[in-house]
Parts: sequence; C-alpha cells; structure tokens
Amino acid sequence: MLKFLADENFDNTIVRGLFRRRPSIDIVRVQDVSLSGEEDPTILAWAAQEDRILLTHDVATITRFAYERIREGLPMSGVIEVSTDAQVGRVIEDILMVIDCSLEGELEGQIYYLPL
Repeated sequence: MLKFLADENFDNTIVRGLFRRRPSIDIVRVQDVSLSGEEDPTILAWAAQEDRILLTHDVATITRFAYERIREGLPMSGVIEVSTDAQVGRVIEDILMVIDCSLEGELEGQIYYLPL
C-alpha cells in the first residue's frame, strides 16, 4: 500500500476527506512527525527514508528540490503536487485513483500534478 506524508501547509480538509473515504489510508502530516518548520530538502529526505509520497501545494520549491534529489542519485519516493484552487472533492477522488492504480514504488522519482 502507498504511504503518504502531507506537507505542513497541505489542506487538512483533503486529509480528513481521504480518511473518511478510506480509513486504512496511511498518511502522516509533517506536524505529526516533528518536521514542522523544516526546510524542503529535509522533508523530502525524511519522506524518502520512510518510503512516503509527499502531498504538497508547494509547487514553487518542492519540484526543484525533488529533481535535485533525483539528479544526485538520491531516493525520492514521489511527490503529488495539488493546485491550491482545485476542488477538494476532485483532489480526493484523484488521490484515491492514484492509490488504486499504482503499484508500490511506482511513483519513485515521479512528480504528479493534481487535479489530473
């Protein structure tokens, strides 16, 4: 099963909606794992170490750091970047579709943009 890390500013309405739709989903928030206030490279490194796909709204910097990890040959479990103006219900459906249609490890080194 895919595991996720929700970035510090990721919309908690989406996280709660995912838990409502799929209680068994494995999501932790940056705040839950004592990474609040950490820089993006630290968050990406922790996500890779824990084999978690990062859910984020931060398209400004996360993308650059994720590609730097790949370029340097470091693991990068995957990133799902969600537009801040996307409809919550649509984002939830898209994330569930990614979960249902992806094999474990398939998002390694990938960046997906939602809504699809």
